[in-house]
Amino acid sequence: MDDPAGDSRYHEPVLGGQVMDLLALRAGGLYLDGTVGGGGHARLLLERCSGCRILAVDRDAEALAHARRVLRPYGSRIRFLCARFDRAVEDAEVMERGLEGALLDLGVSSRQLDSDRRGFSFRPGTALDMRMGPSEGGATAAELLSEADEGELTRIFRELGEEPRARSLAREVVRRRSATPFRTSDDLVAALAAALGRAPYRREKARVFQALRIEVNRELEALASGLDGLRDALLPGGVLAVISYHSLEDRSVKYAFRDWSQNCVCPPDFPVCRCRGRALGETLTRRAVRPGPDELERNPRAGSARLRAWRKAA
Repeated sequence: MDDPAGDSRYHEPVLGGQVMDLLALRAGGLYLDGTVGGGGHARLLLERCSGCRILAVDRDAEALAHARRVLRPYGSRIRFLCARFDRAVEDAEVMERGLEGALLDLGVSSRQLDSDRRGFSFRPGTALDMRMGPSEGGATAAELLSEADEGELTRIFRELGEEPRARSLAREVVRRRSATPFRTSDDLVAALAAALGRAPYRREKARVFQALRIEVNRELEALASGLDGLRDALLPGGVLAVISYHSLEDRSVKYAFRDWSQNCVCPPDFPVCRCRGRALGETLTRRAVRPGPDELERNPRAGSARLRAWRKAA
């Protein structure tokens, strides 16, 4: 959600000060920005800690190219990798030395949302693409709407979009695509309006488009594997901070941090502990950290942001 180009809301990384405080930056440390986007958090980290280095990762080649330009003044203190964040732990340096800290700023950046060509928005006439990493291949949102059966579409809208009329919407999509393929945002909004029997509210459109984006990019799968991988890559005392923007992501992060912070995770009916028998670390945020009024005034898109952090045992 942070991006420093072209508009005032791009200049300030979401919850930037809180993220830096939780990471407890250590001079000489290697930090991972797994979703570097416009480079806002990475730049703040490099400014706050003159001896720190960053591995800046993004699956979006366009975002990574932009971050290279923005962060060029920091020279060899930052290295770039075009990959999904759950693959970053396979980087040779990360595998050899580990990480002092890692940040994931999930969701879609303002630049992605504002580019009709990328297809993340429900503005009229926007192509239904939604791929965060087009070079990775994979189906676009339009292809998914054209090929998934009614049951699969129902699952996507219900589980990923929490849409109450998921089955009606899926049925309407299947009916309409038999005559005309889904190509633009207008096609999906029209199907949603037919399923609801009225013009959809903005929030209703947002959650349906969000559901498709999550499915197209396999975001929850990447998060599940990425959390475990980053935990293992952290050095003792290292911190993992995650900013999420919808309840499904936040729930996954909360439950993972809770599990890692417990001494025993055996089922309650086990007579003897058979798990690790010790906590892997501690959760640093009792509740999710949210943006304050001043930040929301500067950047209304940060309204749904939730920050959680966890520290690996020393």
